[in-house]
Amino acid sequence: MPRRNVPKKREILPDSVYNSFLASLFINRILKKGKKSLARKIFYEAMKEIKEKTNSNPLKVFEKAVAEVTPKVEVKSRRLGGSVYQVPTEVDQSRGTALALKWILEAAKSRRGTPIIQNLVSEILSASNGTGTAVKKKDEMHRMAETNKTFSHYRF
Repeated sequence: MPRRNVPKKREILPDSVYNSFLASLFINRILKKGKKSLARKIFYEAMKEIKEKTNSNPLKVFEKAVAEVTPKVEVKSRRLGGSVYQVPTEVDQSRGTALALKWILEAAKSRRGTPIIQNLVSEILSASNGTGTAVKKKDEMHRMAETNKTFSHYRF
């Protein structure tokens, strides 16, 4: 990463069905080996099942799930005088959203025994209700930041 100037963020176009940037980001996160049509199919099938299960707008459920999982603070390692401190720092909005999407997908992939679409549906629904593996990961991150808040004066 360059030291002097920050590279420009790439412009992400909204997806074609829901016209949502968040959905487009999630489809890109699902993407494997350049097979975007397969990633779209997985996402849209999951949204269809969410609509059937909840009888509400699946995009609103998805946005609520991402909002529930988005962390406010994270810990970063900082080395000072031979010691490594876990320093809590605030998370900006784009990084928080990226972490939330990553954690939801990781939680869905870690569930075994059923197809990825079913796992994704169950993880999104549980995250929108404030439960699930991705929400536990966020809570763990917040707990670590709370534990190490005495080192917050080492913030970069």
